[in-house]
Amino acid sequence: MENWANRKTLILGRSEMVGLLTPAEYNDCVEQAYRMHGEGRYYMDPKGHIVLDRFPGEWEAMPSYIEEPHAAACKWVSIREWNRQRFNLPTVFSILIYTEPETGFPLAIVDGSYHTVMRTGAAAAVSAKWLARKDSRRLAIVGAGNMAEGALATCNEVFRWDEVRVWSRSQATLDGFVQEQQPKYSSFEISPSTDLEEVIRGADVVVTVTPARAPIVKAEWISPGTHIAAVGADKKGDQELEGTLLTRARIFVDDIRQCRTDGEINVPLSEGLISEDRIAGEIGGVITGKKPGRTSDDEITIFDSTGIALQDSATVPLEYKRAMEKGVGIEKKMIST
Repeated sequence: MENWANRKTLILGRSEMVGLLTPAEYNDCVEQAYRMHGEGRYYMDPKGHIVLDRFPGEWEAMPSYIEEPHAAACKWVSIREWNRQRFNLPTVFSILIYTEPETGFPLAIVDGSYHTVMRTGAAAAVSAKWLARKDSRRLAIVGAGNMAEGALATCNEVFRWDEVRVWSRSQATLDGFVQEQQPKYSSFEISPSTDLEEVIRGADVVVTVTPARAPIVKAEWISPGTHIAAVGADKKGDQELEGTLLTRARIFVDDIRQCRTDGEINVPLSEGLISEDRIAGEIGGVITGKKPGRTSDDEITIFDSTGIALQDSATVPLEYKRAMEKGVGIEKKMIST
């Protein structure tokens, strides 16, 4: 019998989290999270929000338990919209606590920022794997911040892209993104542009990763057969896609309870533009074979990803295992007996 009283808690910073898993492994972990969601083998409430008028942004609390891998985790996310300009800090950063379910022992306390970048990108990639056309070759990423890095790395594991386009309002942001990311990829050139219509038109897969509070992607730009992974909207009032686009698309969500209040569908639902019976299902249902995914090559599919806590509890056990194998981080005795 293991002596839990002598166990230590592993503490990892961002630099130690980077590279523990490959992009393909992040995809596998997130797909497993959706599979467990589809099978009902989990416990998770919709994410909690704390919003203060004095600080633009919010906190999010995201606890969950997953049966396989047998794990529990809670992520505390801070979003502060002034951070970069005023404090030279990321807009979004987080701490993730990984606990052993039977004892509740804190196995690890880790930086959740890079983890979130990759598992969020993996949500888009997994949706493309299951919902995009199999001949998809043109990728458009709307937004060039940290989340775009994860989206590009994980989506690159799903399709062999001939063309990758990236949009930002800021040319400087685009230049920085291309300078940092292009050396990682030799099979395609990243095409940056501040013209959003130019980036989106003709794309087979569109991934949106912006904090837009009003639609920026127009319905008329989306071709038949396009798959859209709407990743940016994750709180009430957020919206990246023009509402009419949802009226002519097959819509999937990660968790309907969370998406109806926080996701891309929240504004169109509240305005009565769509009703909940327009939702084709949760992606876990597609992965488990309970729901049909894409039904034709001409169909527009939309995946509304709010980011569910289950993605964290599905991923952190492997990150912890790799960190222990590599001997990185600091181990600290958190309890005394």
